[in-house]
Amino acid sequence: MSAPPATRHASPEQRDPHARLYALASLLLQYPEPDLLTRREAVVAAAEALPSSPQRAALRRFLVYWLATPGTRLAEEYVATFDLQKRCGLYLSYYLFGDRRQRGVTFLRLKQLYEAAGWELTSRELPDYLPLMLEFAANAPAGYGEAVLQEFRPSLELLRLGLHDLVSPYVHVLDAVTLGLPRLTHDQREAVLRLAADGPPTEQVGLEPCGPLGVMPSVREVSR
Repeated sequence: MSAPPATRHASPEQRDPHARLYALASLLLQYPEPDLLTRREAVVAAAEALPSSPQRAALRRFLVYWLATPGTRLAEEYVATFDLQKRCGLYLSYYLFGDRRQRGVTFLRLKQLYEAAGWELTSRELPDYLPLMLEFAANAPAGYGEAVLQEFRPSLELLRLGLHDLVSPYVHVLDAVTLGLPRLTHDQREAVLRLAADGPPTEQVGLEPCGPLGVMPSVREVSR
């Protein structure tokens, strides 16, 4: 996924202090296309240049795997993780709303927030796609990115727990992102527990743009 076109980028001093980490996490959560894999050493160098922190340490744990694994195997494991595991989808509003019509409203709100920050989305990606959200957080004025990620904090936690249960190296990328966010509130913890036990709500109308009902759209399907 390329960065969505923007009409305005925040200057470095206006961006979130975690902007560089968000940009790296966005890259690492995308399908490992050959072009990305040719830049592995540059990505690792950028991670090493981050200030010492628990977030950088988490990212480095993932990069040990990412550097040592052949590209074909990376691709296979990515698909097995994010395309075939419903609990590990990268479309965050699905965790909260499932097939309900509120998800369409959420798409509209996200698009409006991106536009308010100077972004004009032309990508075919859904606006709740986590790598796109992280790319936005890396480039938007300070406060916008954290507001989006914090709104979907329960979804991030459910994805992190799903990756942990799979013993997936990608859990370290989610750790790196969530360690920089405020702790879960009481209400968010309750939401995580409820959704982990019951799964997302269902409603069989109103989400035609989201593909087959009841199915988390895969990265392959959306990005074609």
